[in-house]
Amino acid sequence: MHQQDEWEGHGGRKQFFVSVQAGQILEDPEAAAYELAIYANDEEVARLRELFEELASMDEAEVAHFAHTPYGTSGDETINAASDEIVSLIYKQLYECGTGETKRHIESMGIL
Repeated sequence: MHQQDEWEGHGGRKQFFVSVQAGQILEDPEAAAYELAIYANDEEVARLRELFEELASMDEAEVAHFAHTPYGTSGDETINAASDEIVSLIYKQLYECGTGETKRHIESMGIL
């Protein structure tokens, strides 16, 4: 099957390669390491980018929080829960757009 045929078979969506670890969405699988492949439209890619930005902001908030309060507080759980929620939303979006292999991988992780 040609790549163009695959795009047409996915409702006009384009293939992207995603690194959750790096928070990257790539069009070229050779550009950098990636974990998952998806077929997504512009709106879905924009939503994923927003989620990655939110996660990066939460990571920065965690670093700032723990720098000021190195000994655990109840705020730690709130911050961690917010990050976990964003990660869950990212994987839900990736599952919805994922290739069969991507869906199987996410299912095997048991996070949805």
